[in-house]
Formats: sequence, structure tokens, C-alpha cells
Amino acid sequence: MASGEFITLVIVIAALVLFRTMRSVHRPIRGSGIRLLLPIIYMLPGAYLIMNPKAHAPSYEWLAAIGIGILLSIPLIWTTNYEVREDKQVYAQRNRGFIIAFLAVLAIRFLMRAYISDIDPDTLAALFITVAFSYALTWRIVSFLKFRKVARLRGV
Repeated sequence: MASGEFITLVIVIAALVLFRTMRSVHRPIRGSGIRLLLPIIYMLPGAYLIMNPKAHAPSYEWLAAIGIGILLSIPLIWTTNYEVREDKQVYAQRNRGFIIAFLAVLAIRFLMRAYISDIDPDTLAALFITVAFSYALTWRIVSFLKFRKVARLRGV
């Protein structure tokens, strides 16, 4: 995939994530909140990049990718909260800080990708998918736990 196509794809995905997130503050989260974990499943087709036999990285690079992903999830976790509104339903709280945090995470990933140029493309793709999985997984699981805590307080 050419660089321009990749950037366009990332921008489209980021726009869809932001659109969906901003729209979700107007709709209650129904049921047990398991839908909050669905994006993790949607990312699974990208796992083939991690399993790519052409991707060769020492274990410390894989651990660094996981660690960076977890660090990148922290601002997303801080800016994702839930509230019970007057209709006794649980909603995601509107937070402009989330948009800033999400765009900052995206920018950091682009800067890291531009900075790291001495790794072959297959390994670089695998490491960056690992970063993405790490922050999405961490962010979504903690968000689910936050939701469950608020839902328990209201008696769901």
C-alpha cells in the first residue's frame, strides 16, 4: 500500500471513530455494555500482519510496542467516562478532551512511523498493529469496566 493510500485510510478510519464516538453521547448504552468491546473484535483481521512470517523483530521490540500501546491508551482512558442521566440510562460523557487525546495518539503514531525507518516494512507494520491492538484493547477493557461500575451504581 502506497504511503498516500495508507494515510488516507488512517484518516478515514479516524474520522469514522470520532464520528461514532461523538454520536454515541446522545444514545444510551444498553444492556451489559458488551458492545464497548466489539471494536476489539473488528480489529482482529489486522492480526494477520502481526503473524506475518516476514515480520522479524526481537522480543524487546514486541514488548516495547505493547508498552507504547498501553501508554497511548492512558489519555483515552482518562477522557472516557460514563454517566447516568435523568432517564436513568447510562451514557458516554461528552468530552472534548477525548477528541484531542485521540488525535494526539494518532499524531504520535504517525511521528513514530516517520521516525522509525530502518525496519523492514513487514516488521514495521506488525509492530504498529501491535501498538494499535495494545492501546485499543487496554482502552476498551478499562472503558467497559468503567461502564459496569456506573451501571452497577444505578442498579443495572
